[in-house]
Amino acid sequence: MENYTYNSLTLQLEGLIVSKDASYPVFLFLLISYLFIITANTGIILLIFFDKNLHQPMYLLFNNLSFNDMLGNSIVIPRLLVDMLRPPSERLISYYECVVQAFLIHLSNTASFTVLMIMAFDRYVAICNPLRYAAIMTNKMMIKLTVFAWGAALVLVGILLGLTIRLNRCRTMMKGIYCSNASLFKLSCESVFINNVYGLTFTVVLFSSSIGSIVLTYTQITVVCLTSKNKSLNRKALKTCSTHLVVYMILLLSAMTVIALHRFPQASETKKFVGVLYHIIPGSLNPIVYGIQSKEIQKFLLKFFESKKILPS
Repeated sequence: MENYTYNSLTLQLEGLIVSKDASYPVFLFLLISYLFIITANTGIILLIFFDKNLHQPMYLLFNNLSFNDMLGNSIVIPRLLVDMLRPPSERLISYYECVVQAFLIHLSNTASFTVLMIMAFDRYVAICNPLRYAAIMTNKMMIKLTVFAWGAALVLVGILLGLTIRLNRCRTMMKGIYCSNASLFKLSCESVFINNVYGLTFTVVLFSSSIGSIVLTYTQITVVCLTSKNKSLNRKALKTCSTHLVVYMILLLSAMTVIALHRFPQASETKKFVGVLYHIIPGSLNPIVYGIQSKEIQKFLLKFFESKKILPS
Protein backbone atom coordinates (compact mmCIF):
# COMPACT_ATOMS: atom_id res chain seq x y z
CA MET A 1 0.00 0.00 0.00
CA GLU A 2 1.55 3.33 -1.05
CA ASN A 3 1.92 6.06 1.57
CA TYR A 4 0.47 9.43 0.64
CA THR A 5 1.65 12.81 1.91
CA TYR A 6 -0.41 15.65 0.52
CA ASN A 7 1.29 18.79 -0.77
CA SER A 8 4.51 18.21 1.16
CA LEU A 9 7.07 21.00 0.71
CA THR A 10 9.96 18.54 1.08
CA LEU A 11 10.66 16.03 -1.68
CA GLN A 12 13.15 13.19 -1.95
CA LEU A 13 15.30 12.67 -5.04
CA GLU A 14 16.10 9.11 -6.02
CA GLY A 15 19.42 10.14 -7.58
CA LEU A 16 22.08 7.92 -9.09
CA ILE A 17 22.31 4.42 -7.67
CA VAL A 18 25.89 3.22 -8.07
CA SER A 19 28.03 0.73 -6.21
CA LYS A 20 30.72 1.91 -3.80
CA ASP A 21 33.45 0.82 -6.21
CA ALA A 22 31.91 2.83 -9.05
CA SER A 23 30.94 5.91 -7.03
CA TYR A 24 34.40 7.50 -6.98
CA PRO A 25 35.13 7.09 -10.73
CA VAL A 26 31.64 8.39 -11.58
CA PHE A 27 32.05 11.32 -9.19
CA LEU A 28 35.44 12.25 -10.68
CA PHE A 29 34.13 11.90 -14.24
CA LEU A 30 31.22 14.25 -13.52
CA LEU A 31 33.42 16.74 -11.67
CA ILE A 32 36.11 16.87 -14.38
CA SER A 33 33.47 17.10 -17.12
CA TYR A 34 31.74 19.98 -15.35
CA LEU A 35 34.98 21.89 -14.76
CA PHE A 36 35.93 21.43 -18.42
CA ILE A 37 32.52 22.65 -19.63
CA ILE A 38 32.65 25.77 -17.45
CA THR A 39 36.27 26.54 -18.32
CA ALA A 40 35.96 25.93 -22.07
CA ASN A 41 32.69 27.81 -22.54
CA THR A 42 33.76 30.71 -20.32
CA GLY A 43 36.98 30.92 -22.32
CA ILE A 44 35.05 31.02 -25.61
CA ILE A 45 32.71 33.75 -24.34
CA LEU A 46 35.58 35.91 -23.02
CA LEU A 47 37.60 35.39 -26.20
CA ILE A 48 34.69 36.46 -28.41
CA PHE A 49 34.01 39.42 -26.13
CA PHE A 50 37.58 40.78 -26.10
CA ASP A 51 38.73 39.86 -29.63
CA LYS A 52 37.29 42.38 -32.11
CA ASN A 53 38.01 39.98 -34.99
CA LEU A 54 35.35 37.69 -33.51
CA HIS A 55 32.68 40.38 -33.28
CA GLN A 56 30.79 38.67 -36.09
CA PRO A 57 27.14 37.57 -35.94
CA MET A 58 28.06 33.88 -36.10
CA TYR A 59 30.28 34.06 -33.01
CA LEU A 60 28.06 36.48 -31.11
CA LEU A 61 25.13 34.11 -31.64
CA PHE A 62 27.35 31.22 -30.56
CA ASN A 63 27.74 32.97 -27.20
CA ASN A 64 24.10 32.04 -26.57
CA LEU A 65 24.97 28.38 -26.99
CA SER A 66 27.99 28.60 -24.66
CA PHE A 67 25.97 30.41 -22.01
CA ASN A 68 23.17 27.87 -22.34
CA ASP A 69 25.57 24.92 -21.99
CA MET A 70 26.92 26.41 -18.77
CA LEU A 71 23.41 27.09 -17.47
CA GLY A 72 22.11 23.56 -18.11
CA ASN A 73 25.15 21.83 -16.61
CA SER A 74 25.31 24.18 -13.61
CA ILE A 75 21.72 23.34 -12.74
CA VAL A 76 22.27 19.57 -13.01
CA ILE A 77 25.85 18.55 -12.17
CA PRO A 78 26.68 20.36 -8.87
CA ARG A 79 23.45 19.18 -7.24
CA LEU A 80 24.07 15.66 -8.52
CA LEU A 81 27.62 15.65 -7.11
CA VAL A 82 26.37 16.79 -3.71
CA ASP A 83 23.66 14.10 -3.68
CA MET A 84 26.24 11.42 -4.51
CA LEU A 85 27.98 12.26 -1.21
CA ARG A 86 24.74 11.73 0.72
CA PRO A 87 22.91 8.51 1.56
CA PRO A 88 19.66 8.10 -0.45
CA SER A 89 17.48 8.97 2.55
CA GLU A 90 19.12 12.41 2.85
CA ARG A 91 18.75 13.46 -0.79
CA LEU A 92 16.06 15.99 -0.01
CA ILE A 93 14.98 19.06 -1.96
CA SER A 94 12.29 21.65 -1.29
CA TYR A 95 9.32 21.72 -3.65
CA TYR A 96 10.01 25.30 -4.72
CA GLU A 97 13.69 24.59 -5.42
CA CYS A 98 12.59 21.55 -7.42
CA VAL A 99 10.20 23.65 -9.54
CA VAL A 100 12.94 26.21 -10.23
CA GLN A 101 15.40 23.46 -11.15
CA ALA A 102 12.89 21.81 -13.49
CA PHE A 103 12.05 25.15 -15.10
CA LEU A 104 15.70 26.04 -15.75
CA ILE A 105 16.54 22.56 -17.05
CA HIS A 106 13.64 22.59 -19.53
CA LEU A 107 14.45 26.19 -20.47
CA SER A 108 18.06 25.22 -21.20
CA ASN A 109 17.05 22.13 -23.19
CA THR A 110 14.52 24.10 -25.26
CA ALA A 111 16.88 27.03 -25.83
CA SER A 112 19.49 24.60 -27.21
CA PHE A 113 17.18 23.97 -30.17
CA THR A 114 15.93 27.54 -30.63
CA VAL A 115 19.47 28.97 -30.50
CA LEU A 116 20.63 26.52 -33.17
CA MET A 117 17.61 27.55 -35.26
CA ILE A 118 18.64 31.21 -35.28
CA MET A 119 22.24 30.18 -36.01
CA ALA A 120 20.92 28.25 -39.04
CA PHE A 121 19.22 31.44 -40.23
CA ASP A 122 22.54 33.27 -39.90
CA ARG A 123 24.29 30.66 -42.06
CA TYR A 124 21.47 30.86 -44.62
CA VAL A 125 21.85 34.62 -44.99
CA ALA A 126 25.66 34.40 -45.12
CA ILE A 127 25.67 31.83 -47.95
CA CYS A 128 22.52 32.67 -49.90
CA ASN A 129 22.65 36.48 -49.57
CA PRO A 130 26.32 37.30 -49.00
CA LEU A 131 26.10 40.80 -50.49
CA ARG A 132 23.23 41.74 -48.14
CA TYR A 133 24.59 39.89 -45.12
CA ALA A 134 25.90 42.99 -43.33
CA ALA A 135 22.66 44.86 -44.02
CA ILE A 136 20.47 41.99 -42.73
CA MET A 137 22.51 40.72 -39.77
CA THR A 138 22.75 44.02 -37.93
CA ASN A 139 23.03 44.40 -34.16
CA LYS A 140 19.29 45.03 -34.05
CA MET A 141 18.61 41.78 -35.94
CA MET A 142 20.89 39.79 -33.62
CA ILE A 143 19.04 41.17 -30.61
CA LYS A 144 15.72 40.19 -32.20
CA LEU A 145 16.98 36.67 -32.95
CA THR A 146 18.33 36.25 -29.42
CA VAL A 147 15.06 37.49 -27.88
CA PHE A 148 13.14 35.09 -30.13
CA ALA A 149 15.30 32.11 -29.14
CA TRP A 150 15.01 32.71 -25.41
CA GLY A 151 11.50 34.19 -25.48
CA ALA A 152 10.02 31.22 -27.34
CA ALA A 153 11.71 28.82 -24.92
CA LEU A 154 10.50 30.86 -21.93
CA VAL A 155 6.85 30.84 -23.08
CA LEU A 156 6.78 27.14 -23.98
CA VAL A 157 8.43 26.05 -20.73
CA GLY A 158 6.39 28.51 -18.66
CA ILE A 159 3.15 26.92 -19.85
CA LEU A 160 4.62 23.43 -19.34
CA LEU A 161 5.49 24.05 -15.68
CA GLY A 162 2.40 26.19 -15.10
CA LEU A 163 0.17 23.22 -15.91
CA THR A 164 2.13 21.11 -13.42
CA ILE A 165 2.28 23.40 -10.39
CA ARG A 166 -1.53 23.71 -10.42
CA LEU A 167 -1.77 20.04 -9.41
CA ASN A 168 -2.04 18.84 -5.83
CA ARG A 169 0.67 16.42 -4.78
CA CYS A 170 0.19 13.18 -2.88
CA ARG A 171 3.70 11.70 -3.20
CA THR A 172 7.18 12.87 -2.23
CA MET A 173 9.57 10.48 -4.04
CA MET A 174 11.05 12.00 -7.22
CA LYS A 175 12.04 9.32 -9.70
CA GLY A 176 15.22 10.37 -11.47
CA ILE A 177 18.44 12.26 -10.81
CA TYR A 178 17.03 15.78 -11.03
CA CYS A 179 13.69 17.53 -11.06
CA SER A 180 11.78 17.59 -14.33
CA ASN A 181 8.26 18.36 -15.43
CA ALA A 182 7.38 14.67 -15.77
CA SER A 183 8.77 13.74 -12.35
CA LEU A 184 6.84 16.63 -10.80
CA PHE A 185 3.42 15.88 -12.27
CA LYS A 186 3.87 12.19 -11.42
CA LEU A 187 3.75 13.25 -7.76
CA SER A 188 0.06 14.06 -8.23
CA CYS A 189 -2.87 11.69 -7.82
CA GLU A 190 -5.05 13.92 -10.02
CA SER A 191 -5.59 13.49 -13.75
CA VAL A 192 -2.50 14.51 -15.73
CA PHE A 193 -4.12 14.08 -19.16
CA ILE A 194 -3.68 17.78 -20.03
CA ASN A 195 -0.03 17.64 -18.95
CA ASN A 196 0.64 14.63 -21.16
CA VAL A 197 -1.11 16.22 -24.15
CA TYR A 198 0.73 19.51 -23.82
CA GLY A 199 4.04 17.73 -23.16
CA LEU A 200 3.63 15.71 -26.35
CA THR A 201 2.58 18.79 -28.31
CA PHE A 202 5.52 20.73 -26.87
CA THR A 203 7.99 18.02 -27.98
CA VAL A 204 6.47 17.66 -31.46
CA VAL A 205 6.41 21.42 -32.08
CA LEU A 206 9.98 21.90 -30.85
CA PHE A 207 11.43 18.98 -32.80
CA SER A 208 9.45 19.56 -35.99
CA SER A 209 10.20 23.30 -36.07
CA SER A 210 13.91 22.82 -35.41
CA ILE A 211 14.31 19.95 -37.88
CA GLY A 212 12.16 21.81 -40.43
CA SER A 213 14.23 24.97 -40.14
CA ILE A 214 17.49 23.03 -40.48
CA VAL A 215 16.23 21.08 -43.52
CA LEU A 216 14.84 24.23 -45.17
CA THR A 217 17.93 26.38 -44.67
CA TYR A 218 20.39 23.66 -45.63
CA THR A 219 18.38 22.77 -48.72
CA GLN A 220 18.62 26.39 -49.85
CA ILE A 221 22.33 26.48 -49.03
CA THR A 222 22.94 23.24 -50.96
CA VAL A 223 21.11 24.58 -54.02
CA VAL A 224 23.18 27.77 -53.95
CA CYS A 225 26.44 25.82 -53.61
CA LEU A 226 25.56 23.43 -56.43
CA THR A 227 24.58 26.22 -58.81
CA SER A 228 27.43 28.53 -57.87
CA LYS A 229 30.85 28.34 -59.50
CA ASN A 230 32.41 30.33 -56.68
CA LYS A 231 34.83 27.88 -55.05
CA SER A 232 35.58 30.31 -52.22
CA LEU A 233 31.88 30.52 -51.36
CA ASN A 234 31.52 26.74 -51.42
CA ARG A 235 34.55 26.27 -49.13
CA LYS A 236 33.15 28.84 -46.69
CA ALA A 237 29.74 27.15 -46.74
CA LEU A 238 31.23 23.69 -46.18
CA LYS A 239 33.40 24.93 -43.32
CA THR A 240 30.85 26.95 -41.34
CA CYS A 241 27.76 24.86 -42.09
CA SER A 242 29.40 21.52 -41.31
CA THR A 243 30.32 22.84 -37.84
CA HIS A 244 26.77 24.01 -37.15
CA LEU A 245 25.31 20.76 -38.49
CA VAL A 246 27.63 18.61 -36.35
CA VAL A 247 26.61 20.54 -33.22
CA TYR A 248 22.93 20.19 -34.10
CA MET A 249 23.21 16.46 -34.80
CA ILE A 250 24.97 15.90 -31.47
CA LEU A 251 22.11 17.66 -29.67
CA LEU A 252 19.37 15.94 -31.69
CA LEU A 253 20.79 12.42 -31.25
CA SER A 254 21.30 13.00 -27.52
CA ALA A 255 17.70 14.21 -27.12
CA MET A 256 16.31 11.34 -29.24
CA THR A 257 18.18 8.80 -27.10
CA VAL A 258 16.73 10.24 -23.88
CA ILE A 259 13.19 10.22 -25.33
CA ALA A 260 13.58 6.66 -26.68
CA LEU A 261 14.67 5.36 -23.26
CA HIS A 262 11.40 6.59 -21.74
CA ARG A 263 9.80 3.66 -23.60
CA PHE A 264 11.85 1.21 -21.48
CA PRO A 265 10.98 1.66 -17.78
CA GLN A 266 13.17 -1.33 -16.90
CA ALA A 267 16.24 0.61 -18.04
CA SER A 268 15.82 3.27 -15.36
CA GLU A 269 19.49 3.44 -14.33
CA THR A 270 20.63 3.56 -17.96
CA LYS A 271 18.15 6.38 -18.54
CA LYS A 272 19.67 8.32 -15.64
CA PHE A 273 23.20 8.10 -17.01
CA VAL A 274 22.01 9.03 -20.50
CA GLY A 275 20.15 11.99 -18.97
CA VAL A 276 23.43 13.22 -17.47
CA LEU A 277 25.33 12.64 -20.71
CA TYR A 278 22.64 14.62 -22.57
CA HIS A 279 23.96 17.70 -20.77
CA ILE A 280 27.65 16.78 -20.64
CA ILE A 281 28.28 15.68 -24.24
CA PRO A 282 26.93 18.76 -26.11
CA GLY A 283 28.36 21.10 -23.45
CA SER A 284 31.82 19.54 -23.83
CA LEU A 285 31.87 19.12 -27.61
CA ASN A 286 30.37 22.46 -28.69
CA PRO A 287 33.40 24.62 -27.73
CA ILE A 288 35.76 21.99 -29.17
CA VAL A 289 33.91 21.81 -32.50
CA TYR A 290 33.74 25.59 -32.90
CA GLY A 291 37.31 25.98 -31.63
CA ILE A 292 38.62 23.61 -34.30
CA GLN A 293 36.55 25.35 -37.00
CA SER A 294 37.56 28.92 -36.17
CA LYS A 295 40.93 30.15 -37.42
CA GLU A 296 40.66 33.16 -35.11
CA ILE A 297 40.24 30.94 -32.04
CA GLN A 298 43.08 28.69 -33.21
CA LYS A 299 45.38 31.71 -33.66
CA PHE A 300 44.53 32.99 -30.19
CA LEU A 301 45.23 29.61 -28.58
CA LEU A 302 48.53 29.29 -30.45
CA LYS A 303 49.61 32.76 -29.32
CA PHE A 304 48.52 31.96 -25.76
CA PHE A 305 50.50 28.73 -25.51
CA GLU A 306 53.51 30.21 -27.31
CA SER A 307 53.58 33.09 -24.84
CA LYS A 308 53.51 30.57 -22.00
CA LYS A 309 56.48 28.74 -23.50
CA ILE A 310 58.70 31.83 -23.80
CA LEU A 311 57.96 33.05 -20.29
CA PRO A 312 61.05 32.65 -18.05
CA SER A 313 60.80 29.85 -15.56
